[in-house]
Amino acid sequence: MPRSAAPPDTHTPWHDPKRHAWLVALAVPMLAGAGPLLWGWHPSEAVLWVPVLLIYAGGALLDAVLGADRSNPPEWAVAQLEADPYYRRVTWALVPMLWVAIVGAAWFSQHSGIGWVGQLGLVLSTGGVGGFCINLGHELGHQRGAFDRWLAKLVLAPTGYGHFTIEHNRGHHRDVATPEDPASSRMGESIWRFARRELPGAWRRAWALEAARLRAGGHAVLGWRNEIVHTGALTLAFWGALVAWLGPGVLAFLLPTALWANFQLTSANYVEHYGLLRRPGPDGRPERCQPCHSWNSNHLFSNWATFHLQRHADHHAHPARRYPALRHFDEAPQLPSGYFGMFPLAYVPPLWFRVMNPRLVRAVGGDPARVNFDPARRARLLRQFGPPAAAAPP
Repeated sequence: MPRSAAPPDTHTPWHDPKRHAWLVALAVPMLAGAGPLLWGWHPSEAVLWVPVLLIYAGGALLDAVLGADRSNPPEWAVAQLEADPYYRRVTWALVPMLWVAIVGAAWFSQHSGIGWVGQLGLVLSTGGVGGFCINLGHELGHQRGAFDRWLAKLVLAPTGYGHFTIEHNRGHHRDVATPEDPASSRMGESIWRFARRELPGAWRRAWALEAARLRAGGHAVLGWRNEIVHTGALTLAFWGALVAWLGPGVLAFLLPTALWANFQLTSANYVEHYGLLRRPGPDGRPERCQPCHSWNSNHLFSNWATFHLQRHADHHAHPARRYPALRHFDEAPQLPSGYFGMFPLAYVPPLWFRVMNPRLVRAVGGDPARVNFDPARRARLLRQFGPPAAAAPP
């Protein structure tokens, strides 16, 4: 566990060495949406693919060059970080920027005259912007303030993934790293199989959780108290306004863009808990979530760009803790790269399994009882763990 030195006195301010680096979280999403601006400089469909390459290949390269940072803020400084309005304002500022990027891309898709190659590059880059929308909604949706939580709904609207906060906060955090969790990937399960389980499973769980909450309060499920209805209405209003402005053809851009944005969340879920298992206790309930149940990364650039999402173990320990205060844990298994490098790796399952399965075996100490297996591949995967240990003599 991380240790913190005692403060010199209770009024000593602590300087966050990453304070201004968090502005990268504003710049990178705008870089992802820069295709139309590049087109104005050089009108070629190829330039619409530049943001895609910069985010994935460039982000992975910067992670490799800048390296990792395992330092933690002292525990006595956490209250200062939580109270500092600067960190909240960074997240608040990103909300309108993301909306502008998506609206601008939608307009460009209908008025630029680009062919399908350019449209595909625009969909992928704008879907990347939508992925940052979901990441920001994750950070804001965990906060206690009503304004933060309202902004979370607003920023999730363009991607049609407004049920995320309910599913994630009340479902994933409860069931994480168990076979019951549709948002925890299993050893031997490709991301493409995982997506077919996770995307509909997340929707079903969100709806079941919200329906249970409303029935417990004596309210109708299909009513305005239903928070999924709130976020769905925001999405319909957003898309409806764009259709009224740009015509129904814009849906051919909005729908695949939203799908790719949602798949970015699927990619994060796939990476974050791959194969890790919370074992059931004597009462049948899973053990308490520990740092060993999340894959972590301390790579600097991708952590700056994603509000420390990659310090995932501490997030599960303290869901309401704001991003600058999240800590590294030595006992948390570590990814070989940040998310910008891990996502493309996951998209090629043979490479993913070659890199991650041996790391998973080491992370669990060679104990298959600590692994969440894909049931269809369990017998074959057990060979990677070697023969079972011999029982001790009586």
